[in-house]
Amino acid sequence: MLKIINENSGTYLLEILASEPFTIDLECFKDKNLSPGYYYYSGSAQKNLGHRVERHQSENKTIHWHIDRLTTIRTNKIKAVFLFEGAMKNLECELISELLQNFKLSIALKSFGNSDCRRCITHLLYCKKRLTHSHFIARYHSMVRVIPGPIEIV
Repeated sequence: MLKIINENSGTYLLEILASEPFTIDLECFKDKNLSPGYYYYSGSAQKNLGHRVERHQSENKTIHWHIDRLTTIRTNKIKAVFLFEGAMKNLECELISELLQNFKLSIALKSFGNSDCRRCITHLLYCKKRLTHSHFIARYHSMVRVIPGPIEIV
């Protein structure tokens, strides 16, 4: 599925459905109970974009990044990946800002997944209901491509 990624670098937005409440296995988030719903994580890869996205979609992996703590939970599933091939790293911050301001998503956990970013409070957002893909894609139509999850076609 990911062989269709042409660029070596870019930015991505993961859409993750949590079907049950969960916690993150990290000391700094141990007292945070997270609700069922949709989580959106913005990240980038300066090289090997296809491998990065493929790794995120893998259920069996060594935990390396914050997002791995979310994607390895059995009841959490990546439903879609929005790809911005060739986009600069700063787009991941612009996406977070856009989702907070124009789509009214909320901050899921402060300081999650943005250790290399001084601009954002977090790179993980939450929404009880799924983001309307057509509205989001319309705003980025010239640069976004969607890779649906293994079951669902967007």
